[in-house]
Amino acid sequence: MVLGANDGIISTACLILGVAAANAERNEILTAGMAGLVAGAVSMALGEYVSVSSQSDAERADIAKETWELETMPEHELDELTAIYAEKGLPQALAREVAEELTKHDALAIHLAEELGITTTTTARPVQAAIGSAASFTIGAAVPLLTAAVASNQTRIWATLIVVTFALAALGWSSARFGKSSTLKPTIRVVVGGLVAMGITMFVGNLFGAAIG
Repeated sequence: MVLGANDGIISTACLILGVAAANAERNEILTAGMAGLVAGAVSMALGEYVSVSSQSDAERADIAKETWELETMPEHELDELTAIYAEKGLPQALAREVAEELTKHDALAIHLAEELGITTTTTARPVQAAIGSAASFTIGAAVPLLTAAVASNQTRIWATLIVVTFALAALGWSSARFGKSSTLKPTIRVVVGGLVAMGITMFVGNLFGAAIG
């Protein structure tokens, strides 16, 4: 979600500023920004859906394989589970006892979790991932787009730069807080990266506008 919002802010801001630097009119700037928002959101959704669908296919294949192994070689699977708990530090006898008790409850679930790291909370959900990516990109892209829409022709570029800088700083800070890490470096990294991207786009837009003007 954070990456999607970050992409939405930077890509749309770059598009708007690049077009604005080419001395385009307000309608052209907003049209380009809206096109960038829609294209980016759709691209993010499709890309995430394809990626997570591939992960889901792999998970289903692993589940089918584990189901077959439990049906055809249960003792071997019990030995594998025992070895896993023994490697975690349990005595061999206790590891065997734990493996047997957990297998009685839900053999497939415990084997998937311990051997493959697959649980009901971590399984891939392509549609959910696609919607989340599209929504986060749209929210991020709306920041520079709305700023460009309400700002005057004289202040549009500076207003967009200032608002986007604050938005990137807030995003970097919140993502660092969510990850329980230091907030200074991630915030600076996000802001500087965004400003560099916008600066390059504005420079190219200005050159292109001068070339065709």
